[in-house]
Amino acid sequence: MDQATAETMLRALDRFIGEWEMTAAPPGGPPWPGKARVTFAWLDGGAFLVERWSLDAPDLPQGTPRSGTCIIGCDAASGSYVQLYADDRRVCRVYEMGLQGDEWTLRRTGAPFAQRFTGQFSADGTTIAGRWELAEDGQTWRTDFDVTYTRVA
Repeated sequence: MDQATAETMLRALDRFIGEWEMTAAPPGGPPWPGKARVTFAWLDGGAFLVERWSLDAPDLPQGTPRSGTCIIGCDAASGSYVQLYADDRRVCRVYEMGLQGDEWTLRRTGAPFAQRFTGQFSADGTTIAGRWELAEDGQTWRTDFDVTYTRVA
């Protein structure tokens, strides 16, 4: 049986490294105004990937986060990834993360609602097209927003 090693799992995350521009839109709607930047970089030693993001959009609804940080790590024994999320509202969450082929997934089931994200890397690795969904009752999923990450050259 082939068991993943930490090194193999961490090297799979290399595809995220760099700076990305992010656009988001409600289902079937126009993109939200403003600019969003996302950077992925290895934390010292390369055992954890750090994602930092910021939004420059003055007309977002009150309560919308403007910046945040995620720490991504792996558990090679179980072949799984975990993402620790925190934003400027002091919201902290833990997501189960997956990376299979070109598909990136995040999922959490805790209060106040369940969330899931599915993103697809383009063949050339320059974009990730995804969708965030939520389920207030933990079972009935609806699209929260669509998101596209575009690598900055």
